[in-house]
Amino acid sequence: MGHAAPVYTFGDFQLDGSKKRLTRGGDPVALTEHQADVLLHLLASAGEVVSKNALIDAAWPGIAVTDNSLEQAVSALRRALGDSRARTKLIETVPRRGYRFRGDVSRTDAKTSDAELAALLEPYRALLQGRAALETLERDAVLGARQAFEEAVAKAPHYAPAHLGLANACVMYFESTRADETPDVDALARAGNHAREACRLDAQSGDAWATLALVLHHSRLGVQAIAAARRAVMLEPDNWRHHLRLAYVAWGEERLRAAQRTLALFPGFALAHWLCATVYIARQALDLAERELRAGATAQDAQQGAHAFSSVGSHWLLGLVHLARGDEGLALDAFRRELSFETAGQLFARECAANTWYAIGALDLRQGKRADAAAAFQQARDRLPAHVLAMIGLSLAQDAGGQEALHAAIQRRLEQLAASGSIVDAAMGRAALAVAAGGPDDAAPILDATLSGAPGGSGGWLIPVDPLLNVPAHQPSFAHVLARLRTRAG
Repeated sequence: MGHAAPVYTFGDFQLDGSKKRLTRGGDPVALTEHQADVLLHLLASAGEVVSKNALIDAAWPGIAVTDNSLEQAVSALRRALGDSRARTKLIETVPRRGYRFRGDVSRTDAKTSDAELAALLEPYRALLQGRAALETLERDAVLGARQAFEEAVAKAPHYAPAHLGLANACVMYFESTRADETPDVDALARAGNHAREACRLDAQSGDAWATLALVLHHSRLGVQAIAAARRAVMLEPDNWRHHLRLAYVAWGEERLRAAQRTLALFPGFALAHWLCATVYIARQALDLAERELRAGATAQDAQQGAHAFSSVGSHWLLGLVHLARGDEGLALDAFRRELSFETAGQLFARECAANTWYAIGALDLRQGKRADAAAAFQQARDRLPAHVLAMIGLSLAQDAGGQEALHAAIQRRLEQLAASGSIVDAAMGRAALAVAAGGPDDAAPILDATLSGAPGGSGGWLIPVDPLLNVPAHQPSFAHVLARLRTRAG
């Protein structure tokens, strides 16, 4: 037989310790996982003062939370128990010491068989495996994590962390397909369903709100995404993951502040440096962008071979900054360094490698090496066939043969981007075509008109360093576009 699973009875309430299920007169009373853990710990020490630290350790093991999370959990418990209306409180606040449960409590120990115990532990085992897999940021591991979380949800449908894990696995898988011609929108929809369920089951979970923020961001609901990420930070202000998600979904000064807070809590996290650099690039503060990207590239190199939180993209973006300044040799060195990370299997390595090959192709084209440029653009398309700027570059580098079919494919892709809401990406493609056909004076109005009507956010941040547009060589033509980007990133 397994160990005893206590059942606590007080008044007409009963709390099953094994199931973390509270009933009143046999009717269920809704509690989150954290609230049930706090109540269990108080009942186990009924009549004694339990410190805040002890309650936090019991309800949020291994997670850094503030006293505010505990205070909100206790307030919710008091409402559930009717304490807000009672003269004598069941849960008493002991100033500067903690909390004490004052009611009469009886305990019975229901024996659990080994088989029952194993069944109870199974969803939590799957949960731990899934979390470890997600942290690798490897595409295959994310697929495995998705399966593990699906098992956990099936076996513990009211367990918020199981829904949270499945939401993360689904949204991460969507992200790995976001640049494809047909992104996996079904995965994004599933992520949204499970993120919302996690928030309903545990409204005090910062992780749940941070995950919902990411889903809302990819669903193009930017204002709601930022609100959800801010709530996560409010609930757990010392959790670096929440600040990172806020940086990811926000823009301008808020992105900078959130990314810098991430780095204060997790020094050397490459993606946080990368996110800072995107704002500086949009503002055309290339010195600051280079500083962040050098730090990010150093962190990316140090993480090579790590089992968690691997990163890509810092060398690619650093190469674009070098290229915008005319340092073609440094740019090519950075691009080659970035390509060395492709084989690690990181979730975004395919997209990043495609962007890097596109940049190399644009550089070759600029140097008059048409055959090399065509080969590089094709490398980009081998990874992302719908990479519209690589398609445009290939049309410029190729001979006349096959141009008609490629031009038709470019137009279809531009229409797809615009129809899906990626209006700035579509405008960048049309501007690149205009540069090739008539020059920058024809391209700039396309970008300016699109940005003037686009919703706020990071759209177009790459314009100052895009290698095919080559904005630095035509600053006067793009002056109004650049000013608009600076304002949007302010």
